[in-house]
Formats: sequence, structure tokens, C-alpha cells
Amino acid sequence: MVPLEKWTSKQAFILATVGSAVGIANIWRFSAVAGESGGGIFLLIFMLSVLFLALPLMMLEMAVGRHLESDVVSAFHDLKKRFLPFGIAIGVVLVVLTGVYLVITGWTLAFLTISVTPLDTDFAGFTGTYYPLLFFLVSLAITTLIVAKGVVAGIERVVTKLVPLSFVILGILFAYSVTTDGFVDSLVYLFTPDMSRINDTSVWVAAMGQAFFSLAVGYGLILTYSSYMPHDADIPRSAAIITIADVGVAVLAGTIIFSVVFAQGLDPASGAELAFTTLPIAFDNIPTIGGLLAILFFALLFTTAITSSVSMMEVPVAAIINNTRIVRRKAAYIIAFFLLIIGGLAALSYTGMDLRIGGERVLDSIDYLFGTIGIPIAALITASVFAWYIDDRQIIVEMHPFWGHVVVPLVKYLVPPVLLIVIAAQFLPL
Repeated sequence: MVPLEKWTSKQAFILATVGSAVGIANIWRFSAVAGESGGGIFLLIFMLSVLFLALPLMMLEMAVGRHLESDVVSAFHDLKKRFLPFGIAIGVVLVVLTGVYLVITGWTLAFLTISVTPLDTDFAGFTGTYYPLLFFLVSLAITTLIVAKGVVAGIERVVTKLVPLSFVILGILFAYSVTTDGFVDSLVYLFTPDMSRINDTSVWVAAMGQAFFSLAVGYGLILTYSSYMPHDADIPRSAAIITIADVGVAVLAGTIIFSVVFAQGLDPASGAELAFTTLPIAFDNIPTIGGLLAILFFALLFTTAITSSVSMMEVPVAAIINNTRIVRRKAAYIIAFFLLIIGGLAALSYTGMDLRIGGERVLDSIDYLFGTIGIPIAALITASVFAWYIDDRQIIVEMHPFWGHVVVPLVKYLVPPVLLIVIAAQFLPL
């Protein structure tokens, strides 16, 4: 195995992991799902799911990653050789999803470009051209160049600049949201649970699934980044900081988005259309500073999308480096080739070509199979294998004994059944 690079500091690890977790899932997806799932009741269940499900799994991944000092594919093999197919399967899921994620990253770059130029188009007009393919290629090139430069010279250098920038932009947008007529309504919507929906199974499933998506746990990102973690880093403290930052971004972004939506009299339950259809309409209706707000919002989406796409690509690249004699740059180009094919097909489904399989756009089909279904299955495998088959003492030694004795039982006995429910919900009527 090639000797692993290491983050230069504990702060660099935290920033990189925050960049990995904080992405489109926190800003676009969180607000979309919260809007569709009743706002406050969704947030309440989401917070409980983060505390008792996603956070313990994150801490377990951190402990396993630092202890084994290997990527997710190698970690399964190092634990027991018969688990190698699990690691490979998770790696494949991540490669496919990275291709799709880069398409959406391209959308954020495209709308950022539209916001700073005289171009004027909506999402339907944008996807009626071949620009989605072009912007996907640009996003793929940027991500590949960053990963190819290495953990320190590439990933760390970029995330330590982009993550703080993202928080600055978020702060500016939040300051504006406070001045809108929809600010109070957004707070009421997000922080007043409608307890009549507490028995709504679909809300529980949506909130629990979003908790795993939001913290990017269960499918190798945290584990791989933790393999570069300094040994003096405190895992419970690091996990707490990352979780607070991640959830904080989601809640702030939700407040910002719903403030604008309510102020403009638009529908908070517009779902996936919220970021690329509903909000551009809202920005167009805001006099004087609407254009600036659009620039800031799509800059926020793009910067967070890039840091997440880098972490997603790093996982399979690290697996190639650790299991072959291929150098990093070549490994990055190999993965980029597969991403070009997968992402290219997905991008074409949202162009004038309108590429479909069985009546469904390629991107939507891939996202459903490998995202909605694949990620919970990957998280189920990760939680079950590492919680049950690695020596508990090896986990406990990586963190404070108290936290070790809390985390391991939660991941053993609570996380897998919940993930089974989330998976089953995709096939059974709620």
C-alpha cells in the first residue's frame, strides 16, 4: 500500500470534512425535502435522526478510517477478505453518483454564470440546449485537477479557501433574509412542528434519509478522509464540530430560501424545482439587489458542490492508489474517464437530446437507483459490517471510552433497522 498523505492539521481535517458533508444536500435538497414534508415536523425528526443515527455512524467511520488508515474499499478487505465485494460495490455506487452529482454541480455553475452575465434564461430554456453538457465537462475538469494534485496540495488547499468563503456568503444571505417580509414566516414554518403529522410515515422516512444524506455518512467519504486524520485529533470533538456546521448550514439555508419564497408569495413545497426554478423567479422579482442575491446564492451552491464532488471523487481515486501501483494523477484520470461516460449520459438527459431509458431521464433513473436506494444500502452495509466485525476495543481506543460505549451500541442495534425501514419505504406504499 502507498503511504498515505495526511492533513497538515486538525483544522484542515475538519474543514475538509465539513466541505465533504456540506453540499447540495444541505442547501437544495434539505430545503426541497423540508418543504415537501411539512417544515417544522420534518426539522424536529431530522434533528433527532442526526443525533441518534447519523452522528454515531460518522464517529464510527472516523474511528475505523483512522485505525485502518485506508480507503473504504481497502478497509472492508483489511477487516476480512470476504468483505472486499462490499467495498467494491460501495466504490462503484460512489463513482456512478459522482457522475450525476457533477451534472448538478454544472447546473449551479451555469446559473452562477447566467447571474453574472446578460444572459436571461430559465431552467426549461437552459435544459433545452446543450449547455448542461458543457458545464458538466467544466465541473468534471475542475474536480479532476483538484484531486489529481493530492490531499494537501490539491484538496486541502482548495477546501480551506472555499469552505470559509461559503460561510461568508451564507452569512450575507442570512443577513438579507432577516430584512424580508417572509423571515418570520420562514421561522414559524421551520421551527413550529405540526404535531398532527407526527404519525406520518413519509415524513419520518424523508427526515431519517436526509440525515444520512446531509452528513454524508455510510458510503466511504468520512472513512476515507479520516484515514488522513492526524492521530492527535479528537474524534468526538471533530464529529461534533462537523455536525453542528453541517446542520447549521442546512437550517440557515432553509431559513434564507423560505424567507425569499414566502416574501414573494411562492410555494415552499415546490420540491426539486426550488433552487433552479422557484428561486430564480423570486430573485427576478426583487428590485435593485435581486441580481446580486442570485449571484451569491448560486456561488454558495457551486462552492459547496465542488468541495463535495472532490470528496466523492477522492474515494475511488484513493482505492486505486492503495490497491495498485498507479500514481495519483493517473488514478484521477482513470476515474475521470468513467465519470465522463456516466455523467455525460446523465447530462444529455437534461439537454435538447432528452436522453431517456424506459421513459425516464437517465439522470433521474441513476439518481433513484444509486442515490435513493443505493446510498441507504451502502450505509446499512457499512454500519453492520464495521460495528459487528471490528473489535470494539479498536473503536473505543480511537475515541474517549465513554463515547465508544455509546456509539457502538447505537450503530449496532439502532442504525441498521432504521436504514432497513428507509430502504423498504422505497418499495412499499406509505
